[in-house]
Amino acid sequence: VDVGSTVVKCHVYDRAAAVRGSSHRKVESLYPRPGWVELDPEVLWSQFIGVIKEAVQAAGLHMRQIAGLGISTQRGTFITWHKRTGKPFHNFISWQDLRSAELVNSWNNSLLLKVIHVIFTVLHFLTGNDRYLAPSFLTFSTHQASMKLSWVFKNIHEAEEAARKNNCCFGTVDTWLLYRLTKGSVYATDYSNASSTGIFEPFTKCWNPTLCNLLSIPVSIYPPVRDTSFNFGSTDSEIFGVPIPIMAVVADQQSAMFGECCFHPGDVKLTMGTGGFWNVNTGEHLFAARGSLYPLIGWKIGEEVVYLTEGSISDVGTAIKWALDIELFTNVDETAKMAQSTADSQGVCFIPGLQVSGDDPYLCASFMGLKPSTNKNHLVRAILESVAFRNKLLYDIIVKKVHIPLQTIRADGGVSNNSFVMQMTSDLINKKIEKPANTEMSSLGAAFLAGLASGFWTDKKQLKKLRRIEAVFEPQKDSEEYRPAMDAWLQAMKHSPH
Repeated sequence: VDVGSTVVKCHVYDRAAAVRGSSHRKVESLYPRPGWVELDPEVLWSQFIGVIKEAVQAAGLHMRQIAGLGISTQRGTFITWHKRTGKPFHNFISWQDLRSAELVNSWNNSLLLKVIHVIFTVLHFLTGNDRYLAPSFLTFSTHQASMKLSWVFKNIHEAEEAARKNNCCFGTVDTWLLYRLTKGSVYATDYSNASSTGIFEPFTKCWNPTLCNLLSIPVSIYPPVRDTSFNFGSTDSEIFGVPIPIMAVVADQQSAMFGECCFHPGDVKLTMGTGGFWNVNTGEHLFAARGSLYPLIGWKIGEEVVYLTEGSISDVGTAIKWALDIELFTNVDETAKMAQSTADSQGVCFIPGLQVSGDDPYLCASFMGLKPSTNKNHLVRAILESVAFRNKLLYDIIVKKVHIPLQTIRADGGVSNNSFVMQMTSDLINKKIEKPANTEMSSLGAAFLAGLASGFWTDKKQLKKLRRIEAVFEPQKDSEEYRPAMDAWLQAMKHSPH
């Protein structure tokens, strides 16, 4: 099951990793105030159970025939609840939520943070130890759970009081689903989800007590952290009629990485869904790079811990969905043809920002360079070009900062079905990009991890044999040909209204 930001999907896979049945439902986000984004936990729960039952039925199977359940979830979305009663103190607060924007800005400009930077810069200089590198340029963003959690304890009295009495539980989507599926008997998360909260220290593999002290968050609220591919226990038999073993929980980007079989250092995954994510497998080394890249734990299986470096782009799919909503086209599949139908965007540039960029929570999206002759094709081309240009910028940063030779690049997510974006990205970065037959990689990764834990599949070698590549995009144009358009776009980005 993949619980994403826009859709909850369930896929039933057989031993050949072919989809036997599937089901999906749209995730309903709530916007109680401007900038706030929430999910109703009860609605999410019923959708989660609903898609599992529908997918198993669509596969023509009985629940008894299910070997195990793997759960992939959106990251950074969290909830807190009462340990004894199981009652939530608030709705899920989404990773897209902006209620902590003021807190984030005041912290990032605070004297205390500057002092922390100095202390850790000196420590890193003296010891050469990389674990002091990340805190030396620590900045907060609205995407991370840390600041929003701090907001919860400042603004929701019941949560703060329960935490004081050691009665408060914190959980990302996976933790809360595990808790519900087992009727409260399992309270846990895995390393990939924990490391995506911004409150977990990937070097020491512990919840970060220093950060919690800084933000006045009680350390007692966090769940124990388990392996990613692991027997978490079984679902309560009342839910599906029989107990189903829960064999993996994993964060969605890390799951897609596993689904793409990016098992070796230098393997690269590019997901283009609601947002865009570049992930590089850095093996057993944790790369902390200034600015745009973020170190994460990919997965932990037994003794093996795999680290990733991630760079993200906000609103990739969001911008395309917005263009669909205002009827620039009637079907997403037409967009590649529309973009190809015109030699260029006629100077039109699309400035992204429909969703928060971590650097500037107040940025808005805009078009620049509109003329009387501009038509829908130019607008669509400008939106798609902006995705490829941002891929290029992030790829260049990765090449510069991550000192591992980059291997195959594998793409997934809805936007990877767009041949225009894929070809242009391949041209710009001058690398070939593989696209799998199945672009639902977060689901497949969760299935692979669960299948390994339950013995359904034997090892990673076997998983690699199950990979199906549908298309390979190879560079066809010299990236210099795009230089004028990219320079114009970069100029437009500089002058975009804030």
